[in-house]
Amino acid sequence: MRKILGAVAAVVLFACGNPSGTSAEPGATQPTEGLSLAVEQGVTQGTFVTGQSQGSAEVKFSSRQVEQGVFRVEVRFNGMTLTGLVDADNGVSTLDGFAEANGQDTQMTDPDREVVSALYAALNAELPFSDSATPESKYLRRAVGLWAEHPDTVQMQRTVMGEQGRGYTMLCSYAKCNGAWTGSCGGSYNWYSYAKHDCQHGGFELAVNQQIAQLGDHTSCSGDEYYMNGSTWVCGEPDHWSRPKVMGICWGRCGSGCGGDTQYTLDATNHDGCVRNGHALASAYCDDQFTAASDDELLAPNCY
Repeated sequence: MRKILGAVAAVVLFACGNPSGTSAEPGATQPTEGLSLAVEQGVTQGTFVTGQSQGSAEVKFSSRQVEQGVFRVEVRFNGMTLTGLVDADNGVSTLDGFAEANGQDTQMTDPDREVVSALYAALNAELPFSDSATPESKYLRRAVGLWAEHPDTVQMQRTVMGEQGRGYTMLCSYAKCNGAWTGSCGGSYNWYSYAKHDCQHGGFELAVNQQIAQLGDHTSCSGDEYYMNGSTWVCGEPDHWSRPKVMGICWGRCGSGCGGDTQYTLDATNHDGCVRNGHALASAYCDDQFTAASDDELLAPNCY
């Protein structure tokens, strides 16, 4: 589930609950740039401040266990509150987003996604990898990763339900090549056919809406992926070619970028097959793939 928002360091501020975008009072102490993180028994919380050169946005976040197997996640910034209640044991999550000033529904925009994407990158850099993280940290990271990709046209208030074999299908075996989870494939690929989406070009069975993918964390480049052009791997993104071979930058993995969790699933692979095939991250054509992959990101187990 992957398409990294343009450089997260270049965060553009957007005051969702404060349209005027007013600055701090004269003489007020500016918060320190970067991530401040506290991981304690039953709670992970802290603050994150974007670069002063972009005007600075302060994000407050927390994730705490409210009962056995149930975690409440909250992220607040620029007058917006994002909340999630993740019932990991029963595979049910409720998500919401609203303006702090009046409690009215709101939507994610590109500037909002850039702030949350920057937070996600900071959490990935600091929190332990995969299941080494505490449950509170893991579900915080997963919820933030999901909000970082949330399209404008999908309602913030929704229920996400997942159960392996019904809600999500694991594709862990396809994330390996050359016998390893990471590193070069050495020419020994393990192709998955096909990553599919539907859009203005046609349905799921149309060849230009399908890709042959090597899943996993095996290579990266400055574009969205590597794709095979003739006999040469090219860094970029094929736009509705007929079943191109693609790989790189954690293809098929839940979360934006190569995040701290390692869930490779069918729905996340199809979401990548949409946003990495000529569509923007928040394209309405990819809404159904995003919605289908939401339970995967929140609830699917890590592959390694």
